[in-house]
Amino acid sequence: MPIFAVHYTYSAATVPARDAHRPRHRTWLADRLAEGALITSGPYPDGSGALLLFRAADAAALQDLLTQDPFAQEKLIDAVRAVEWQPVFGVLAD
Repeated sequence: MPIFAVHYTYSAATVPARDAHRPRHRTWLADRLAEGALITSGPYPDGSGALLLFRAADAAALQDLLTQDPFAQEKLIDAVRAVEWQPVFGVLAD
């Protein structure tokens, strides 16, 4: 199944709301991890966004999945960039 690198971009204006909704967002991520869709995720240390690695059948399936993220539902993500990614070396390489 393809792997997608998803980059979320955040702004300082959404910090209070992200703080309020972070427990729901992390529960959603933990559920995706448990079902095998999420490989790993985490914020950038400078607060500008986050990187999430997902497995999805295709870009449309990934998009459907991302719309379920509480951060997306609350409109707390300023931009999303999702690209299919093919690891060549390391634990994720085929």
